[in-house]
Amino acid sequence: MKGRVLVAGFSTRHVAQSAARAGYEVCAVDHFCDQDLSWFTTDREKFDDLADLPDAIDQLCRRHRFDLFVATSGAEDLSTPLPLCGTPKNAIGRFLDKLDTQHFFETIGVPVPRLVPCGTYPVMVKPRRGAGGWRNAVVQDADGLASWKALYPGIPYICQQIADGIAASVCCVTDGVQAQAIAANEQLLKGNEGSGFGFCGSVTPLNHPLRDTMVAMAERIAAASGCTGTIGIDFVLGRTTPFVIEVNPRFQGTVDTVEMAHGCNVFQYHVDACRGNLPSCTMPPQQVAVRSILFADRDLTVTTDLKHLAPGVADIPWPGTFFEEGQALISVFGWGVTREAAVSLLDKHISTVRQYIR
Repeated sequence: MKGRVLVAGFSTRHVAQSAARAGYEVCAVDHFCDQDLSWFTTDREKFDDLADLPDAIDQLCRRHRFDLFVATSGAEDLSTPLPLCGTPKNAIGRFLDKLDTQHFFETIGVPVPRLVPCGTYPVMVKPRRGAGGWRNAVVQDADGLASWKALYPGIPYICQQIADGIAASVCCVTDGVQAQAIAANEQLLKGNEGSGFGFCGSVTPLNHPLRDTMVAMAERIAAASGCTGTIGIDFVLGRTTPFVIEVNPRFQGTVDTVEMAHGCNVFQYHVDACRGNLPSCTMPPQQVAVRSILFADRDLTVTTDLKHLAPGVADIPWPGTFFEEGQALISVFGWGVTREAAVSLLDKHISTVRQYIR
């Protein structure tokens, strides 16, 4: 083994899996503690609220000595005595606040949807803090904004010009000075009323005329960010221009499809970059990979053990797990030599999963 790693955050399975495949012993602090997290970790602690996260980390630290600490969403700005493998707290803060991120983009001169004054409609409303796009919304008028504020009372927000186009992202690694793109991805958004901009999957690689322009822009942003390790840069690909949306200064939800498509190991890229070593070249895509997150369409309890459906699924719930309507149930995958073949296999796997969840 290369060392013992503690991975902590709201969701960690994708990082734990990558780390285990890279040859590390992994322990995890995770909100879900799904069944397949146990396949890649030697010990785990579950937490309910983010306020409980430090105590859960402390519990694992009492049981084990760790060589590396890796934070995922929700744990990025925690202070721990463990050796951090990732972006330090003093550099990560501006990317956890969308207003600070906006100012960063404007400072380095990349195309970004502009901030608009209150009372301008229609407009994109975003909470200043938060991941995954779940509270982002387009509001058409003052009544729409009032409804959004009533739904999320007291939450600071920004109003941006609406950027129409294809949601995309670039997975990069950076040593704090230079950066290297690993993969370009299409992002799948939920697309329905109330949470239409919520992340629900990815397709890797992205095939789009603006791909190379977006990748070059992402490398420039990553190099200027002050981050270290793997980070994700989100974009909207307009008709002629990629508009940068945000920086995710941590492992991204696209890790699964990046590794499936490119045959690489993002965790090892991350560790190497944190030690000052960027890849001299990256692996080209070998196939197309797609991930889709399924959500509960009603309150339900999963009674069947779904582990036999792997590797077509991940984030596998334990039998007996209860889900409220709208909660994420499971991740489903497809792959193939073309996007169409990958989506076809994904649809087949989704149909199979639905037979077990009634």
